[in-house]
Amino acid sequence: MAAVWQQVLAVDARYNAYRTPTFPQFRTQYIRRRSQLLRENAKCGFEPGLRRQYLKLRSQLLALRYGPLSEQSSFRASSVRSSRTTLDRMEDFEEDPRAQGARGHRRSVSRGSYQLQAQMNRAVYDERPPGSLVPTSVAEASRAMAGDTTLSENYAFAGMHHIFDQHVDSAVPRLQFANDDKHLLACCSLDGTLSIMTLSPTPPSVKLALKGHGGPVTDFAWSLSNDIIVSTSLDGTLRIWNTEDGRCIREVRDPESSELLCCTFQPMNNNLTVVGNSKHHLQVVNISTGKKVKGGSSKLTGRVLSLSFDAPGRILWAGDDRGSIFSFLFDMATGKLTKAKRLVVSEGSSICSISARSWISREARDPSLLVNACVNKLLLYRVVDNEGTLQLKRSFPIQHGSQHVHSIFCPLMSFRQGACVVTGSEDACVYFFDVERNTKAIVNKLQGHGGPVLDVSFNCDESLLASADSTGMVIIWRREQK
Repeated sequence: MAAVWQQVLAVDARYNAYRTPTFPQFRTQYIRRRSQLLRENAKCGFEPGLRRQYLKLRSQLLALRYGPLSEQSSFRASSVRSSRTTLDRMEDFEEDPRAQGARGHRRSVSRGSYQLQAQMNRAVYDERPPGSLVPTSVAEASRAMAGDTTLSENYAFAGMHHIFDQHVDSAVPRLQFANDDKHLLACCSLDGTLSIMTLSPTPPSVKLALKGHGGPVTDFAWSLSNDIIVSTSLDGTLRIWNTEDGRCIREVRDPESSELLCCTFQPMNNNLTVVGNSKHHLQVVNISTGKKVKGGSSKLTGRVLSLSFDAPGRILWAGDDRGSIFSFLFDMATGKLTKAKRLVVSEGSSICSISARSWISREARDPSLLVNACVNKLLLYRVVDNEGTLQLKRSFPIQHGSQHVHSIFCPLMSFRQGACVVTGSEDACVYFFDVERNTKAIVNKLQGHGGPVLDVSFNCDESLLASADSTGMVIIWRREQK
């Protein structure tokens, strides 16, 4: 089936739940028949330009009829208010059933270019009818659905829920809540260990200590189903851990005996992990076999410090310690990496953190990249094409000159105007910035750490925020209760 017709089917599938809500069997028959007709018509060889135009018009018509689609996983639907929805589930479905991850998580993929997707997003927004659910500056109904609170009130984190200090005197460079989870958190430390912590039932406690690395642990990542964690270390090994009992399942040693600095899962295939090392190399590793993937390696200009996939897993960005961000095209079938673009942010300044987001908010819909570079600024880039080309959109002042500071997009989207990003800083504070506010962009500032804040992480419903610093302290902040 041609790629455009696959997108047509994906658009129909997205809106299928809205068709005949009292006759679910019809929806199943509709999609089956639709798939059959598209396969047959794809063999006729229609003009690609006409197909794309048809796809664009159909997307707009369906959006006008049913409203902009807001998808939620079943887990989040039970714990998140109806006025909020996740951001990375707003794309076209992947036609390949293998794109559905464990636990029934459906990870969405768009085969169209970022440029086409952004144009379609803007077209739906610009041509919306009166009363559409996309908010405007006078969208009173939307604000009411959001609880009639401002963005600043919504991110009024103040009280300390708990403090973990099991890694005291050794920096905690990374921490992350488990996927779709409110109470499970992990962090790694330069003392050579990782911790898995649980915040419920109270009191919060350290569930497991993962020991085995022979050197400082530099990075880690949860699998989509949260059953394993991969970690990298200066001891030159990648380790795979069982999160139920803390057992090390496999150790993969770097063939060059170089320090491993960062890692990330391929979002559509958690059997593959990308690792960056101190000898400027990227490598895709099959964690089931412990072997490198053929064609899945490349070289940067410096030490590889940060990695991030887009939500579909088709583009990988990598940052090094010489100020460059590289984009790579990832072949889903083979795991092969193809170097696409390079952006020099600032010569000689380390790119410590990269986070990708498909949509920032309902009013800022371009695919974006959030970057921490050692230039005393937090940088927000727009992704302008399907090769990962970046264009600077905004920058926010923070203290960041030498430490490996990280930042994140807030995981949920609401009907409020604006959108928040959160970052650590070398002045021992946590900053919340509204990316849509032209002046006075700081929404909130948290103080309480005794050293540079290196990483931050939200739980799935944004009720808790975790932050870690260079002294080994992990603080759990709770949302202020009105």
